[in-house]
Amino acid sequence: MFDTQLVMHDEDYRDILAVIQRLVRDANAKGCYVVDKNGQLIAEAGEMRVDSTSLASLTAGAIAATGGLAKIVGEEDFPIHFHQGQRDNLHISIIASRIILVLIFDERSSLGLVRLRVKKAGAEMAKIFEEMRKKAEQEGAAGGSPFAEITDDDIDNLFSD
Repeated sequence: MFDTQLVMHDEDYRDILAVIQRLVRDANAKGCYVVDKNGQLIAEAGEMRVDSTSLASLTAGAIAATGGLAKIVGEEDFPIHFHQGQRDNLHISIIASRIILVLIFDERSSLGLVRLRVKKAGAEMAKIFEEMRKKAEQEGAAGGSPFAEITDDDIDNLFSD
């Protein structure tokens, strides 16, 4: 798991968005959501419109719960989850130990195709998040927090009349 705080720059977001937009297209999915294990939505793509805040928090909770189940049966984690519904299906996978990728698809696609495309996209996203981690470590070592230059006076001035 990451020891540093996740800091996402605009370029990182665009890279992630490009990966999930391609995943939605290649897997013929309805929607894709990238969620932090803390339940924060990072990015979304696709035609499906859901309450993404609820989806993110409930997905993170489900991952935490199944992590507890994994420990009970002697596993470290269950990195892939599949939920089949009457109309829509969910494929959920853990990427880079911290990120949850949720793909919603229906009968226009198949579980095999989804798994194949998610595997490829997951590897691409893992590289992006690894680069983000490295940048955050370098900025941290150099004292380069994006908020390091902000003073209490700056904050007071921002909120004063």
